[in-house]
Amino acid sequence: MRRAHRPCHPGLCRCKGWFGGWKEGRKQQQQFDQTLGLGMSSVVVSGLSELSLGELPMESWMSHLPCALWDTPLYQLAIPGSHNAITYCLDMNDRSPVDLTQPDMLQKLDKYMKPLIRPFVYKWAITQEYTIKQQLDCGVRYCDLRIAHRPNDSSTDLYFYHGVYTTLTVETVLMEIREWLDAHPKEVVILSFSHFLGLSQELHTLLLTTIRNIFTSKLCPKTEVLTLRNLWALGYQVMVSYEHNIASCHGDLWPHIPYWWANKCKAEALIEDFEHRKQHGRPGGFFVTGMNLTEDLKYICTHPTESLKDLVMSTYPTLLSWVKEQTPGSKVGSLNIIAGDFIAESQFVPTVVTLNEKLLKWSS
Repeated sequence: MRRAHRPCHPGLCRCKGWFGGWKEGRKQQQQFDQTLGLGMSSVVVSGLSELSLGELPMESWMSHLPCALWDTPLYQLAIPGSHNAITYCLDMNDRSPVDLTQPDMLQKLDKYMKPLIRPFVYKWAITQEYTIKQQLDCGVRYCDLRIAHRPNDSSTDLYFYHGVYTTLTVETVLMEIREWLDAHPKEVVILSFSHFLGLSQELHTLLLTTIRNIFTSKLCPKTEVLTLRNLWALGYQVMVSYEHNIASCHGDLWPHIPYWWANKCKAEALIEDFEHRKQHGRPGGFFVTGMNLTEDLKYICTHPTESLKDLVMSTYPTLLSWVKEQTPGSKVGSLNIIAGDFIAESQFVPTVVTLNEKLLKWSS
C-alpha cells in the first residue's frame, strides 16, 4: 500500500532553522517559476514547518525540496534509484532467447527444456513490476539501464535485458521518460547506460543519436555545476552516464557511475559489505549503493517455490532500518544514490528522500 502524501507546493521553501523561512523560499521559487515559464502560484500551508521530506509528493519531490538544498551538489544528496529498471516488460511469450550472459548450462537447459526452465527464469529475472513512468511518479531519479541487441536480429532495434530480453525497445522507453520530464520540468533524472550486450560501434553511435534526438536541450553537459538551482536555471533535466570508452569523446556523456554491488543473498551480509566499504570513504562524484540481493543457483534450487520478489520483500524491513541510519553528504561513510528492487512496493523511496533532512540539520 502506497503511503498517502500531504499536499505541498514547490513555491514553499523551508530553509531557516529546520523548515522555517518559507517566505524567502516562496519569493525565490516565484522568481524561478517566472524565469522557467511555469506560471505556478504559491499558497500558504498550515503547519508547514512540521512537514517531513518523506511526506512530500514523491512524483515531484525535487521541486519541493527546501531552498537550503538547492545549492547542494546532486552527488551529495540522497537519491532513490531503480536497479534493473526495465524488467517489468520482459518477453514472457518465450520468443526471447535467454540472454548471452547466462551460464552455458542454463542456456542449454532453456533450449531443450524451455517449458520447465522458463518459469524459474521469469521469477528470478523480474526486479521491477511498475512501468518507468510509474517508477518516476514514485520518486525514482536514478535508472539502471542494461542495453542489448538481440542475437540474430537483422534490425538495429535495441532492448533491455535481464535473464531474457524485453518487449519494449530502448527508444520507446526513452520517449516515455521524455514525456514524463516534459510534465515535470523541475525534476532531474540520472540515466545509467551499462552492461552493453551485442552492440557494435555502429549501434553505439545509433544509440547516442537516439538519446540526443529524444532529450535534446534537456541533456546536461558533464562540465555543468550539478545543483538544482543551476540545472533549473538552464533547463537541464537528464544526466546520461555511459559505461563505455566512447563516453570520454562526448561532452554530453557522463562517465560510468560506480555501483556498490555486494553479491549477497542475505540482508545482514549485504549490510556488512556496505559498512566495510564505507570505512574507505565514498567516491568523489555520483555513486550507487545497490540494495539489490543476488541469489545463486544453490539458493534458487533450494527455494523452488520462491521468487526474487519474495526474497526482496522479506528483507526490506531489515534493509530499510539500515538505510534510515545512513547520511548523505561529502563526509566519509556518507551515501548518495541508493538503488533497490521492487522500489514502488515499499517505503523505499520516501525513506531515502527523508535522509536529506540530515543535511538541513547541518546547514541550520
